[in-house]
Amino acid sequence: MTDKRVILVDGVCGYWGRRVAERLLMQDDVHVIGLDAEPPEEEIKDLDFIQADIRNPLLVELFREEQVDTICHLAFKESVRVSETTFDLNVMGTMKVFGAAAEAGVRKVIYMSSTAVYGAEPGNSAFLREEHPLNGKNGYGYVRDLVETEGFCSGFRGQAPDVILTVLRFAHIIGPKCDTPMTRFLREETAPLLMGFDPMMQVIHEDDVVAAIVHAVNRDAPGTFNIAADGPLPLMKIVGLAGKVPIPVLHPLAYFAVSLIGPSIAPLDLNYLRYPVVGDVRRMREELAFTPQYTAEEALREFAAQSRLRQYLPEESALAFDEQRLRDTIERRKRARELARQQAGPLAAPRRRARRTKEVVSPLDDLMFEPDMSADVPVMETPGDDAGENGHG
Repeated sequence: MTDKRVILVDGVCGYWGRRVAERLLMQDDVHVIGLDAEPPEEEIKDLDFIQADIRNPLLVELFREEQVDTICHLAFKESVRVSETTFDLNVMGTMKVFGAAAEAGVRKVIYMSSTAVYGAEPGNSAFLREEHPLNGKNGYGYVRDLVETEGFCSGFRGQAPDVILTVLRFAHIIGPKCDTPMTRFLREETAPLLMGFDPMMQVIHEDDVVAAIVHAVNRDAPGTFNIAADGPLPLMKIVGLAGKVPIPVLHPLAYFAVSLIGPSIAPLDLNYLRYPVVGDVRRMREELAFTPQYTAEEALREFAAQSRLRQYLPEESALAFDEQRLRDTIERRKRARELARQQAGPLAAPRRRARRTKEVVSPLDDLMFEPDMSADVPVMETPGDDAGENGHG
């Protein structure tokens, strides 16, 4: 253990914490500690679990005693309403974790944020760089918490210059298993759209979220990075690719309904259905050196294929989905191999093609959409007012 880097994942009982911990446990060069206020419902094999709240004042002693090298701060509770309880966990809890990390000599901290912090504004430029003002403070409760926390992150960098702080701002997260505002919006049979508005949006596949966090663990990249799949898309096309039926709604009526009933009736803040929020991902590629495996269209097609709506589609439509998924899989694996060859340099020998022999290939092998581990691909409660942990995006 002494020869291994110690990686601590807080919020390990949440969806993102668990997935990141499981992915890190595949590496032989790290020792993974999981931290949460409650033990995981299902045991995570080989995880060194410690039960503690992130606001515990003894965290600094724990970090120092365990010689923690890197913290993945993934403890986060999503709430559409402004709540003192979630503010205390999301904002004050983050401050205490970061403060303990600096005092204990932790080398690196990774924080999971969202491009929602930019706010959906009519004056937004086509591509928002990481230095753009954070105007999301007027949005849903969890977005306000992210904005507050990122403000603290800016000050923390000046107060603790020896700590590498990596902030990952993810676009709308989509995937067959995750629970996020975008997946809740697209899991309904119909998708309400504001009449006369079709903003550009970005998405990111849930596997690429995990891969980006693990990539940041393994690469020292201080700073803030927008993380999104290739290809911003108009909202109307996103709804179509997800296999949903768009329902145009007059925007004054939509805003009135939310003000009357409350934000819980709208998974996405209505402003994000009205104005564009598209992050510039050049720093992701050039400085973080991370490339998502899924394009935006591939992520949405897979979501559609896995959607409950699929069981009601005609058989030929289901087969068309499978054909497209396999085509996307082939293209994604091809891109991953090409990227690996480029990173290996000009002297790397191309992989020899195996001699053609008679093989038995299961038709399900490529349709399971398991991540390609040959590439460098390291990847909240019940929906409602308090939707759960780690679902921002």
